[in-house]
Amino acid sequence: MSQHKGKLRVCLAASTGGHLTQLLCVQESWKGYDTFCVTSKEVAVARLEKYGKVYVVGDCNREHPLRAIAVLFRCMKVIFREKPDVVISTGAAPGVICCFLAKLIGAKVTWLDSIANTEKLSMSGRMIRPFADLILSQWSEVAKKYNNVSYVGNVI
Repeated sequence: MSQHKGKLRVCLAASTGGHLTQLLCVQESWKGYDTFCVTSKEVAVARLEKYGKVYVVGDCNREHPLRAIAVLFRCMKVIFREKPDVVISTGAAPGVICCFLAKLIGAKVTWLDSIANTEKLSMSGRMIRPFADLILSQWSEVAKKYNNVSYVGNVI
């Protein structure tokens, strides 16, 4: 455990839009912990700043590899500076990057897959699956398709 105020240090990572909305639906899960946020666009800062420092790392996807490299470096700076004990993410690509980097420094990773994925895990969810400590689908049928994916209900 990190020594930030004697509490677990939790990184909340979500792209703007639906990913962020779904993350905020589970805000009780990090209540009382020392948190900071990573998001993709400035527009989300106002919604997140009550949970701690907010880092805007930009958005990326597989169609823009140069953007992904830039986001990777920004996420490295954040994760290696803040040293989270836990990452909670709903995606998308910047969330995957934060989860992967945090796992490299020993953090636990919790992934909540989007409710929009009714038939299979999202691409981000499939990428995170090999190293996440907890993966939650919001569809029981999706969770049944994967060994290490759980269903405990939906958030929306």
